[in-house]
Amino acid sequence: MKLCIVTPAVVKGDGQGRANYEIVQEAIRRGHHLTLVAHRVADELLQSPQVKWIHFATPNLPTTLLKEVYFAWCSATWLKKHRKDFDLVQSYGTVTFGSSDVNTAQFVHTSWLNSPVHLSKYSKGLYGTYHWLHSSLNASWERTAFKDARAVVAVSEGIRDELRDLGVPDDRIHVILNGVDIQEFTPEPIDRASIGLPVDKTLALFAGDIKTNRKNLDTVLRSLAHVPSLDLVVVGRLEGSPYPALAKELGVSDRVHFLGFRTDLPHIMRGVDLFVFPSRYEPFGMVVAEAMASGLPVITAASTGASEIVTEESGIVVPDPEDIAALTAALKRLIDDRTLCKTMGKVGREIVQEHDWKGKARQYLTLFESMIVEPI
Repeated sequence: MKLCIVTPAVVKGDGQGRANYEIVQEAIRRGHHLTLVAHRVADELLQSPQVKWIHFATPNLPTTLLKEVYFAWCSATWLKKHRKDFDLVQSYGTVTFGSSDVNTAQFVHTSWLNSPVHLSKYSKGLYGTYHWLHSSLNASWERTAFKDARAVVAVSEGIRDELRDLGVPDDRIHVILNGVDIQEFTPEPIDRASIGLPVDKTLALFAGDIKTNRKNLDTVLRSLAHVPSLDLVVVGRLEGSPYPALAKELGVSDRVHFLGFRTDLPHIMRGVDLFVFPSRYEPFGMVVAEAMASGLPVITAASTGASEIVTEESGIVVPDPEDIAALTAALKRLIDDRTLCKTMGKVGREIVQEHDWKGKARQYLTLFESMIVEPI
């Protein structure tokens, strides 16, 4: 099979990029040939004679939206000339203005735009207007992209429902949950001091984008104010983040450890006691599965797709991500019962062993091959 994948990145250290990386590895193992239209591709993949990289250098445009439009236009123009060279084209959401056979929905902008906590509803200035425009345009483009695809992959059951709401027929939706690297994320003990963590504190971990409100660090900080025996470790880029100031305003800055962007998240997860991630809108949330693989009890929200794999025995799912009291109670319950934490962490690890990346990649390739043999 000659497969073309259009995506921003095919690398390990990126959510969507990791899914692409594993798909490419499985395709190579099966003897297929791949053309990757992407900004970034892992060097080791390019060592394979079965892989070709089409790279469009992005000019120095002033906004993410303009950069996305430029790539979408360039990739569509290229696809129009070369589409006949491939048996199947896979893309992600609105990454290209060209049509694809399989479109993987890692995010549904229509749902995020309609959310009561969309950034445009929090900020009425230029910042909010930009995010409204970004989401609105992507929502319009994705309706066309999903409609044109012969098959659409949903990364959670929640995304399946959102695709149905957009009018995608059930028989074209295939649910393949995102995976986790169970070798990289493990419950092995680690020396906290070696990775810059406080040694004698009970530590919760939050990891994700902390520039905007979607991941919901603000509610975590407000809950932390009611749990004085707990410290919070925060991993995420600090540039432009409002949350250090909020932590100071809430009087918890001495218990919040902002580590900035880190590439050693698997090690950090081994050094904390629990993971908290009540995202307001999260199609899946690989970081939740990674925490489970690391043997951590998790606290998340029903609005996070990965909550679908969290059982009562492995973590706590709060129904409403805005419920400070419920999140506070969940934090207190875990820090007051270390035996429960250990039991939940063990069960969580067992659950995600059924969701390793190699198995997910096999599901993708089986779908691709079925579409070639028996077109759908």
